[in-house]
Amino acid sequence: MQQIKNFINGELVTPQNGQYLDLYDPSTGTVYAQVPDSDLKDVNIAMESAIKAFPNWAATSTTERSALMTKIADLIDKNLDRLAEAESLDNGKPIWLAKKVDIPRASSNMRFFAQAITQFSTQAHEMSGAINYTLREPLGVVATISPWNLPLYLFTWKIAPALAAGNCVIAKPSEVTPMTAFLLSELCIEAGLPKGVFNVLHGDGIKVGAELTKHPKIKAISFTGSTRVGKEIAKVAAPAFKKISLEMGGKNPNIIFADCNYDKMLSTTMRSSFANQGQICLCGSRIFVERPIYDRFKKDFTEKTKALKVGHPSDPTSKLGAIVSKPHYDKILSHLEIAKEEGGHILTGGIPLHPEGYEEGWYIAPTIIEGLSHDCRTNQEEIFGPVVTIMPFDTEEEVLLYANSTEYGLSATLWTENLSRANRLSKQIHAGIVWINTWLLRDLRTPFGGVKSSGVGREGGNEALRFFTEAKNVCIQY
Repeated sequence: MQQIKNFINGELVTPQNGQYLDLYDPSTGTVYAQVPDSDLKDVNIAMESAIKAFPNWAATSTTERSALMTKIADLIDKNLDRLAEAESLDNGKPIWLAKKVDIPRASSNMRFFAQAITQFSTQAHEMSGAINYTLREPLGVVATISPWNLPLYLFTWKIAPALAAGNCVIAKPSEVTPMTAFLLSELCIEAGLPKGVFNVLHGDGIKVGAELTKHPKIKAISFTGSTRVGKEIAKVAAPAFKKISLEMGGKNPNIIFADCNYDKMLSTTMRSSFANQGQICLCGSRIFVERPIYDRFKKDFTEKTKALKVGHPSDPTSKLGAIVSKPHYDKILSHLEIAKEEGGHILTGGIPLHPEGYEEGWYIAPTIIEGLSHDCRTNQEEIFGPVVTIMPFDTEEEVLLYANSTEYGLSATLWTENLSRANRLSKQIHAGIVWINTWLLRDLRTPFGGVKSSGVGREGGNEALRFFTEAKNVCIQY
């Protein structure tokens, strides 16, 4: 059985305690590898290597850093098939999806920030008889903690700007889906990344994530995950005056007006509801439809959802694969029971649906629920699975109340051909991202993040480079 290794000081190494956690294949429910169960000893060794490497890495030119990161991006492209198959095996998503989205986006993240750092400008302010200019300096050693739903995609989304800005990084991928982070470690060795600049520690949140968060030498923490864990990180990091960027949960509204481009809306809503088994923080899990087209939408949406194939991730015709883990599988099923108790009517799905031959895997049929109030638990709590609710509405004021009623505020999708309405509502919706007549269309230069319990800070473009640097003003009098 394969044993994944930590990546410390440029080498792949076993955990100091010799302990491992089982790694499961979601499609079969069986153990296929083991991941280090690292602890404070590993954190301290990684910290020593990162601290030692920082002065030289910070002193390298942006051109040198850019070239190394571009080389890593090239290697990701070269290993597309291998990485996509590993991502699918680890996460349960269809291989075709990992090839089309996850791995290319990981390469794009590295390539984008490799170029962005060469364009990252500073400011100058002229006074009478003096001039001020601002330096942007790397922070030192930073920690990144990434989730299981888009493993390499979000892992690189964090490490790329941190490395580009001249920091040394200790990265913790999810212990549920660590394989592609391990394979990236191998590619970094092949690319010739200097020792200690980038370190990967595998393990659980208590033994690794919490220790990184409270370590006095960590200058900043970039985290993507649950709101519950994000709150714990903030409690520890804030009194220590560490910089924090927290991208957390979402319960995103998908608002559909009768004047929308119906065919485009319906096709996109299928993706925004069930892509990656609904395990994307940006999925539109609460669908609000203007009453004149509600019945038509319900009929068409239900028919299309029933036709979605749930299959083994290696099947190119599968639209949905397996749920990432047994605990998460059980969580989703428990939420379906809550929805029934709240009076919800399941239009389709709501049950496990196993492909033939994979009865021990963790598969759930895509589910549509009707008949719930906007403020019930099902419409307030993040389920993070192939589960959506649908509700009719009559007025803008009504749907705004529904949309803004949760503690979350990550994204929203708005379908209307009325430009005035689109602009008016986009200002009133409580969300960090509003998509109008589209979904998940991303420009990496734009700020990414949420409001309320969905997050603190922004990622992407210059926002990320600012987060991973400290501003220093220099004033010179003539």
